[in-house]
Amino acid sequence: MNQENWTAVDAYFTDTLLDPDPVLDEVLARCERAGLPAINVAPNQGKLLYLLACMKGARRILEIGTLGGYSTIWLARALPEGGMVVSLERDERYAALAEKNVELAGQAGRVEIRCGLAVETLERMIGDDEAPFDLVFIDADKENNPRYLELSLALSRPGTVIIGDNVVRRGQVADAATKDPDVQGVQRFCEMMADHTRLTATAIQTVGSKGWDGFSLALVA
Repeated sequence: MNQENWTAVDAYFTDTLLDPDPVLDEVLARCERAGLPAINVAPNQGKLLYLLACMKGARRILEIGTLGGYSTIWLARALPEGGMVVSLERDERYAALAEKNVELAGQAGRVEIRCGLAVETLERMIGDDEAPFDLVFIDADKENNPRYLELSLALSRPGTVIIGDNVVRRGQVADAATKDPDVQGVQRFCEMMADHTRLTATAIQTVGSKGWDGFSLALVA
């Protein structure tokens, strides 16, 4: 098996299980034209986020790492009336494009994009005593994953679901001798989930159009 096979299977599942979506197609095209890195979730992964949010019945969702707003739109579509996605993005150019994409998708009233360093924004949110979130999606720089987890827990409550993306790092997560700061961040992230008394968690490795990677899933007790 190789990347060609994995991409073909992802395409089959997307074509079979997802309805055609010209709006999201245009969002991806805009991101490509703007030169954003192609690190957004795949369409079937976006649908997974949507389903998880629906199954949770999430009304408040925190996303760490907006990029062009593709996953943001999937999450916003899962919200009931009055729900909100708060998405954090450090790059002003990405945030501006994401706002336009969210508007194109008709989700502007359900999404608030906050620009700045995520750690600083999260610390302000905690200081402002913001209401807790029902679902958290962590998909930013992996070196800071441990801090993102710590701060997300302060904005969670019993039953909050925390999803961490890109945790396999092409298998490097299992390398105890790695010097890669992003891999080390993921390793500490996983260790924190294992040791934390408020969390029960697992992680799944995947292959697909985005290559070999995976995600973690944790529940706040």
